[in-house]
Amino acid sequence: MGEADRIGPDMTPKKTLADRANSIRKTFFTKHGLIGDYDYAFLFRPNLPFLKKPRRASPFFGLHDPMPMVLALLLGFQHALAMLAGIMTPPIILSGQGGVNLSADYQQYLVSTSLIVCGILSSIQITRFHIWRTPYFIGTGLISVVGTSFAIIPVATGAFTQMYANGKCQLDADGNRLPCPDAYGALIGTCALCALVEIALSFLPPKALRKIFPPIVTGPTVILIGVSLIESGFNDWAGGSGLCAARPDSGPFTVCPQVGAPHALPWGSAEFIGLGFLVFVTILICERFGSPIMKSTSVIIGLLMGCIVAAACGYFDDSGITAAPVGSFIWVKTFKLSLYGPIVLPIMVVFIICACEAIGDITATCDVSRLEVEGRQFESRIQGGVLADGLNGCLAALMTITPMSTFAQNNGVIALTRCANRKAGYFCCFFLIVAGVFAKFSAALVAIPAPVLGGMTTFLFCAVAVSGMAIVNRVPFNRRTRFILTAALALGYGATLVPTWFSYVFTYNGDNHALRGFYDAIVLICETGFAITALVSMILNLTLPEEIEDLPAEEATKEMEDEGRSEATGSVDDGVHKKINVDAPSKEVV
Repeated sequence: MGEADRIGPDMTPKKTLADRANSIRKTFFTKHGLIGDYDYAFLFRPNLPFLKKPRRASPFFGLHDPMPMVLALLLGFQHALAMLAGIMTPPIILSGQGGVNLSADYQQYLVSTSLIVCGILSSIQITRFHIWRTPYFIGTGLISVVGTSFAIIPVATGAFTQMYANGKCQLDADGNRLPCPDAYGALIGTCALCALVEIALSFLPPKALRKIFPPIVTGPTVILIGVSLIESGFNDWAGGSGLCAARPDSGPFTVCPQVGAPHALPWGSAEFIGLGFLVFVTILICERFGSPIMKSTSVIIGLLMGCIVAAACGYFDDSGITAAPVGSFIWVKTFKLSLYGPIVLPIMVVFIICACEAIGDITATCDVSRLEVEGRQFESRIQGGVLADGLNGCLAALMTITPMSTFAQNNGVIALTRCANRKAGYFCCFFLIVAGVFAKFSAALVAIPAPVLGGMTTFLFCAVAVSGMAIVNRVPFNRRTRFILTAALALGYGATLVPTWFSYVFTYNGDNHALRGFYDAIVLICETGFAITALVSMILNLTLPEEIEDLPAEEATKEMEDEGRSEATGSVDDGVHKKINVDAPSKEVV
């Protein structure tokens, strides 16, 4: 056996059959392998002012270090809880009243499937597969978990609104949205094709990708995604989305979430605001006084607290939980896949953003995992992670779920628990799949009252906007970058705050469906805040030249040296790319 045959794809020695058998025996049949000497109390010790804090640091578990199985199971469960809120939110929003208004059984199916698909596709990122006889990989080989992307929500809700307006989906006599599964099928069908963009980007060098989509482009785009989502969270906080929030003072729309719901109240009632506020305050208390495991799962604890109070006060409708089947899996329900032209460009922007987010998240994961953040191995992890992200987006659509993206919050779990071992990642995948298979659990998530869900999603969506601010913070603030941000955010904020500003530009009502679809695409891009921000910032970043005083020191020095050489040859630049000889005699015009 040659040296190359004894080395794995992560540059670690391959184990023989005897080595594996011995490792299994030590892992499952010894106290050290099962429990180890880890300070388990550290995970559950609250941060109370009067409690003495121990100074002993917890051990760090690297990527390939031996790790107790009980600890891996516990930390994997913590990772799954940290992901849960982000995984369940997009399918609930897109299939609810503000989306395509699917029936309760479809909503439960989508939440179940989202959990299962996230568990399966996260395992692809964590495992890291080598593409045969090529230098390319699929996956990062780290705890790079994936979940349903929030970036698709603004595009999808805008597209659904357009479909109901142009007759592709139907409204009832009161203006309520009727269920439109074909619209959801058009969304995921378009996503399956547009995922090819991210797959293609994965084969570009990471440096080239960062040059085309630097923080000055991705930062404001992510900010606008978060800002546009906060509106949906606040509507739910006050009682519900859709017509319930749009017309709070007219006829049958005065109660939320619907007339027949238990404990229905007018939109914006104090009871609804109080429920959402309870969730929000619980998240804050967990961050201030909670133990490490409570801090990383504070969003779920806040949601649980809101659910307990809502159930005690009679806000829950358990009919959906009772009627739900015991188990569920992928393709129990299906949708007719199709291509909806107007959302092709916005969804392509979504996948570009997912690729840029993946690069940032993988870099952060390598950092907290104490691995190199430069060099060939790091760039290989970037390439494998972005490729897996694109493939996961395509596979998720074929599994009836909207695009996937790497989740950044799990980096906080790694940093907090000092565990970067892949065993915890695999247990996380296991718990997600189990939670998805048990359909009663998903039915309980769907039954959560809108105000409770709104208090949680408002916090999550604002966290997205703050992530965008953190990306922008990497950009040096000078005249050029300020100008780009001002121009891009002016249109983005305007389109977000006044989403119908471009609806009356094109007035064509003829029978040419191709032309009408083209106009609809332009309208959707101009009315999707983050899409127009991404396009404007990218164009300006590529076209506006750097000013000499804003260049890095090395580049500025080189530029000045070049100018010095030009002056030594007897020429200067007049600013219009023409050289004028300074030694030539001047000619006066008489």
